[in-house]
Amino acid sequence: MMRHLFFLGVFLFSFTNLFSQNINNSDNLVYPLTSLEGLELVNVKAEVVEHLGKMGLRITKSNDSVATKNLETLVLISDINFENGTIEVELAGEPAIDAPAQSRGFVGIAFRLKQEEDFNYECFYIRPTNSRAENQVRRNHSVQYISHPDFPWYRLRKESPKLYETYVDLVPSEWTKLKIVVSGNKAKLFIHNSKQPTLIVNDLKKGNSTGQIALWLHSSTLAHFRNLVISPEDNLKD
Repeated sequence: MMRHLFFLGVFLFSFTNLFSQNINNSDNLVYPLTSLEGLELVNVKAEVVEHLGKMGLRITKSNDSVATKNLETLVLISDINFENGTIEVELAGEPAIDAPAQSRGFVGIAFRLKQEEDFNYECFYIRPTNSRAENQVRRNHSVQYISHPDFPWYRLRKESPKLYETYVDLVPSEWTKLKIVVSGNKAKLFIHNSKQPTLIVNDLKKGNSTGQIALWLHSSTLAHFRNLVISPEDNLKD
C-alpha cells in the first residue's frame, strides 16, 4: 500500500510540474509553456504539442481573425511588469504552409510592452531561413532588433545600416536558445548559450521603460516556444 502511495505521489508531483504555468524558483519566474494558463492570445491560436522531442506551444495566426501583416500576432504573459533583467526562452520558427515566398520564419520576444491605442514594445527576433542563404547580404539579416511601431526593421536598416541586425547560424524549425539581458536603455541578445552577445543595442528606442513580455511572431510564421524564464535585475552579474 505504501509503495502504491509513493508512486502516486511521484506521478502527481511530475504532473503538477509539467503543467504548472508559473513556477517561482529563486526569484525567477519560470513558464514551461505547457499550458495556456496565464496567457493572452492576440490574433493567434496556440496548442501544447511535442516538437523535436520537447513539449511546448505551437503558435500560428488565428483563422478566426483577420490577422494580416498589419496586425500584431502575440502571446502576452499575464501579470508581468518588466523593466530590467534577463529573459530566456527556447523557440523555433519557420514559414507557415501558406506563407508568401519572402517569409523568413520571424520569431522572437517582445518586452516592455504597453497596450495603448496600438501595441508598443521593444523586440528581438530571428529570421531562421536567412542564416544559411547563398546570398551573404541576406545572411547578415539573421537577427533583428525593432521598436514597434515607430522603428520597424526597414526604417532602422535605412537610417542605421547594419547597426540593429547581424548574422548568427540558425536552422529553420530547430529549437534555438535565446537570452535577452536588459538594463536601462541597453540590451544584449545571446543565441545558443554563447557567452558573447550576438547583438548589442545601446539605445533602446523607448528608453528605460516598463511593460509586459510577449511571445512574438509574424503572421506568416509557424512558431514554437518553451521554457520561458524571467529573472529580475538583482540576479544579473557584471
